[in-house]
Amino acid sequence: MSSSLTANFNGATPKIDPANAAMLLIDHQSGLFQTIGDMPMPELRARAAALAKMASLAKLPVITTASVPQGPNGPLIPEIHENAPHAKYVGRRGEINAWDNAEFVAAVKATGKKQLIIAGTITSVCMAFPSIAAVQDGYQVFAVVDASGTYSKMAQEITLARIVQAGVVPMDTAAVASELQQTWNRPDAEEWATIYTKIFPAYQLLIESYSKARDVESKHETLDSQRT
Repeated sequence: MSSSLTANFNGATPKIDPANAAMLLIDHQSGLFQTIGDMPMPELRARAAALAKMASLAKLPVITTASVPQGPNGPLIPEIHENAPHAKYVGRRGEINAWDNAEFVAAVKATGKKQLIIAGTITSVCMAFPSIAAVQDGYQVFAVVDASGTYSKMAQEITLARIVQAGVVPMDTAAVASELQQTWNRPDAEEWATIYTKIFPAYQLLIESYSKARDVESKHETLDSQRT
């Protein structure tokens, strides 16, 4: 993506700065999850939880909110606050666009961060509306499309076109993890590896193979092919 199409970066590379980012997880609710049609619901749920966990590891502020959780939209999935116990929840008074809620915007401003990583269900409303509004208020916004979810692939594609035109940077969950992690040379590397298994479960196979290879080396295990 050309930086000229990306709002508020002033020619700089549009990438996440972990020291200047906050995460907004909007309306990941059990009722709304039943409307998802652009991706398997269990995968969406796992990626939303992974975002919360990586925010904890990277020490990012997290703000959550829900749309009429006592009504048909249902409560927030518990994994969000389980994986980010430091998250601040902001209740809304019926506003569909979270950015129309003054308390929510105040909570975002209170983080002091100028980059926002946003995911929300549904994509075309709960993620897109505040993402576009935040860009207009001067924030650098990264929208996590595969941790949002909407009722059809067409709705996802239309929304993606709309937010890009508004200057939002679309990303996937694994890319967010990598930009926050930055390096494998860190003491919590194994925790980051576990996060990737939640994003794409097949990564667990790589971990198992690597762990076995290390075990063979450390124990000087005789290979089956070398047994007499």
